[in-house]
Amino acid sequence: MARRLKLQFVAVTCDEDFFRPVRKGMADAAALMDVEAVFTGTKGVDAAEMAALARQGMADGVDGLALVAFDATAFAPLVAEAHARGVPVVAFNIDQGKGSAGTLSGIAQDFGAAGRALGRRAAASIAPGSRVLLTLHDAGISALEERRDGIKAALEGHDIVWIETVTGHQVKEAARRILAILAEKPGISAILATGQADTEGAGLAAEQAGRMLYAAGFDLSPGILRLVETGHLAFTIDQQPYAQGFYPVIQLVLNLRYGLMPASLDAGAAIVDRANARRIRALSEAGYR
Repeated sequence: MARRLKLQFVAVTCDEDFFRPVRKGMADAAALMDVEAVFTGTKGVDAAEMAALARQGMADGVDGLALVAFDATAFAPLVAEAHARGVPVVAFNIDQGKGSAGTLSGIAQDFGAAGRALGRRAAASIAPGSRVLLTLHDAGISALEERRDGIKAALEGHDIVWIETVTGHQVKEAARRILAILAEKPGISAILATGQADTEGAGLAAEQAGRMLYAAGFDLSPGILRLVETGHLAFTIDQQPYAQGFYPVIQLVLNLRYGLMPASLDAGAAIVDRANARRIRALSEAGYR
């Protein structure tokens, strides 16, 4: 009897709520395809630590890898080594340079387009000349930087005064840092966030600030959905992480069993606001959104 295939996912900030539906998508696809899949990752953003996890996985007999490829240059040697060993590698969540690390495909949002979508929607509620706080939960993550640049491009004609900060990827700390900036710069009228932790932190800060603030951002968590439903977040953009866990398993298995080449997919940019938040909450609680 043939040995079951074993796949390994390697993520950054792997304890974030964001990855809960990624894990479910991975597990559902693994059950469907009758393979073993394990989800691993780092507490922070550390390419060397991720590479070490992947190399250990290959030493332990992993057949295929899925990688958050946030730094194409850093991961290129690892990917080349894996392919030389006959271990296919696909990217999920982030595929910087769209395959320039050597990954066979990427299941990720088009981050620049998603940032522009956020900026266009926010433009109707942000007056020209406003001071806007733009947040990233970590520095050096290409996905967040592409979203940031897309947001700015969409609001280019608004003469916005931009104030940028890195909040950290712990929600309460993100809220604390945002509130501190709001206290220092009372002219800020809007907060536009680029990731899960800073979006939830922005909503909490808007809830606690004691004045009207427009806030919007990315990704889903129970806290973000509550803040959308209460109006402290105008909307959030979901990058559909369930798909980011599901499709890499399918693609790796088809490649390993039948030689079919993986193909990149845009994970999408679904807007969640008060009109659909209740339905999305049910799907989120079930692990799909």
